[in-house]
Amino acid sequence: MRSALSGLQQAYSRHEQWCEALSTTLICSQAPDPSDIAVDSHHKCQFGQWLDGAGSKIFATHPAFAKIQAAHKRMHDCARHVLLTSMNQQSISAQEYQRFTTAMKEMRRGLVTTKRELEGSIFNLDPLTGVPNRAEMLIKLREEQALVKRKAHSTCVAMVDLDNFKSINDTYGHAVGDQVLVRFTRHLRSRIRSHDMIFRYGGEEFLICAPNTGLEPGHAKVERLRKELAEMVIHSEDCSSFSITASFGLTLIGPDVPVQQSIERADEALYAAKAAGRNRTVIWSPSLTRRPVMALAASSASIGALSVKAYASNG
Repeated sequence: MRSALSGLQQAYSRHEQWCEALSTTLICSQAPDPSDIAVDSHHKCQFGQWLDGAGSKIFATHPAFAKIQAAHKRMHDCARHVLLTSMNQQSISAQEYQRFTTAMKEMRRGLVTTKRELEGSIFNLDPLTGVPNRAEMLIKLREEQALVKRKAHSTCVAMVDLDNFKSINDTYGHAVGDQVLVRFTRHLRSRIRSHDMIFRYGGEEFLICAPNTGLEPGHAKVERLRKELAEMVIHSEDCSSFSITASFGLTLIGPDVPVQQSIERADEALYAAKAAGRNRTVIWSPSLTRRPVMALAASSASIGALSVKAYASNG
């Protein structure tokens, strides 16, 4: 995303340089650049080449992209017209010039809006794992709750916490702990649907949001993730290796309660999973009040054992 923003800023800077050069050509009655009076001039300028190339790959699905493309073409069509009029030593009417400036302003508005959205998204990303942070989480969960209220679909949320994470930092160091968090989030992102969302809630605690998902399929989803995580092997810098496990607390986004309360319910279920022995999933119910309860799923008879185990480098 940072690369996308950098590319957008560079393309925008080139567009501004083109606008300055065009103004100089018109005011000083200079011969125009041949590419500016070509029928496909919007493909020949540097900004247009970026739109057709890297910009299209990155922003093709963005709602503003098609509008920016259309305004960019319209601006070049108007620019070609005023340049040809100037070449023929005819007066450019106020109406003709206004059409050009209107198209240019429309394109600039689209670019500025997209740039601000990217900057906002980057601000709301966790710098270590690259997933959205808690601020972005609240925005997205409120959007999901609006759909739930309209009975468009159910949305499951799961609070996830790595078990005994402090022992990883204490044993292997914080650099390895960071590596675990990155590996953990990458695995989750690779195993969920494209429209599912992961947020870093804080520390080693994350929240998964699964739209259009009820409790039963949501439970099956997180159970699959939990079992896969337990099979992962992390290699440290000293050539030793260890496994990780995670506990999950699951609930639905409530249509008639604040989003924060739904998050607290998932956290209560997570607390219950931790209290019951870790490495398991618990679904929230009204009876949960931060008390240990029997988990709905357990990975094995040894669940209550320490979940982070160190192994010799030879396995």
